[in-house]
Amino acid sequence: MSESTSREPLSAVVVGAGPVGLAAAAHLVERGLEPAVLEAGPSAASSVRAWGHVRLFSPWSELVDPAAARLLEPTGWQRPPDGHCPTGAEWAELYLQPLADALGDRVRYETTVIGVARRGRDRVVDSGRADQPFTVHTRRSGGSGGSSGSSGSSERGEHGDPSDTVLTTRAIVDASGTFTTPNPLGADGLPATGERALADRISYLSPDMADPATRTRHAGRRTAVVGSGHSALTALIALADLAKNDPGTRAVWVLRRDTVERAFGGGENDQLPARGALGLKARQAVADGHIEVVHGFRVEAVEEDGSRLVLVADDGRRLEDLDEVIALTGFRPDHSWETELRLSLDERLQAPAALAPLIDPNIHSCGTVPPHGAAELAHAEEGVYLVGMKSYGRAPTFLAITGYEQVRSVAAALAGDHEAAGRVELTLPETGVCGGAGLPDITEIGPPERPGAKTAPGGEGSRPAVPVAAEAGGCC
Repeated sequence: MSESTSREPLSAVVVGAGPVGLAAAAHLVERGLEPAVLEAGPSAASSVRAWGHVRLFSPWSELVDPAAARLLEPTGWQRPPDGHCPTGAEWAELYLQPLADALGDRVRYETTVIGVARRGRDRVVDSGRADQPFTVHTRRSGGSGGSSGSSGSSERGEHGDPSDTVLTTRAIVDASGTFTTPNPLGADGLPATGERALADRISYLSPDMADPATRTRHAGRRTAVVGSGHSALTALIALADLAKNDPGTRAVWVLRRDTVERAFGGGENDQLPARGALGLKARQAVADGHIEVVHGFRVEAVEEDGSRLVLVADDGRRLEDLDEVIALTGFRPDHSWETELRLSLDERLQAPAALAPLIDPNIHSCGTVPPHGAAELAHAEEGVYLVGMKSYGRAPTFLAITGYEQVRSVAAALAGDHEAAGRVELTLPETGVCGGAGLPDITEIGPPERPGAKTAPGGEGSRPAVPVAAEAGGCC
């Protein structure tokens, strides 16, 4: 493909066709801007589909973005019942894929972003930097590579390779999430010794026992689950249920913390009955002997002992006679393709620097995080926004409804409506609790109004939020 210098760059490139990325596109289109949505997978919400067997704790009323609903209504889309909590697969099939279809050829599948920069400027060069659009280097896989788009963007093939394409755009909205970069087993944040070599026996996703191959992998065997969040609880309960039908199945819950109590969550006091029931069920499974608990165990190495695995802690303890390991220790953002951009990132959370103090789990509980938008998500590189799960870096608390508010504000800012960008238009339930959320879960945060922000008519930005969690990698 050739590039015509007379063609205008895109209004924005949205990276990722997940819940927040598609919502961003809907808001941009509603404001008369033309985005391209680049999705590495073969369909919308590829990451959500990967944990499609898991049921979300949040109902449909909090999983549908308002602008997306307005875009869908003329298509004959039927909104699911507000009070029902869908599985990841239902979220993808009943809402996210129809939304992507409504966006038409703006969404390009099997298109991986491999680099972003200012045109003709690496990250060092100041001269004329702000005047240049961004170049988005992409690589297409599969037969079709998704739609070629009709949004009038400039694009060209790289060195004659039709699979490598460069687009130009005035803004980057990174909604690529964190699902593809799970945290390793190693308690120091690096892969444990032996983790890579034994990767075929280590999983980073809660098992789907409805899948025969997965069931066979764990039935009659001893599996260690490393992690303390709701994803770990989900995996442990699945293994405990399997043990009822196959008594040889054993689960070992490996916790870095020194006590198990907090990991069970709020139980009957939880404002979300399904989430509370998860903790109660896990507690009962421990009491019944289906789950063995090992706490204060920080993994340093994974070893092979004949046909079995051994986890080694940093204090020298050994957890032996394991057949499989499930690591559910959180996720982290991948900034490797953004190295030529001047991102303003917090040194701990890897979240936008202005946002990080508001979400820092070392300081804040879920109920003290204020709502936020374009101002908190901006970087030194004007026109770049990290949104959705990726905006939270390594912080464990996030919800789709928070991401929807982020992209509403970002779209307003890109359209030049700074008054709307600064408003709080997040309507949340009157009551709720946050607690027991641990990596790698995504939990609703209950925000007071952020200082200096205006609350939109009918909005209730200062209300506490109901916490909502789902399998890591989705937004819930």
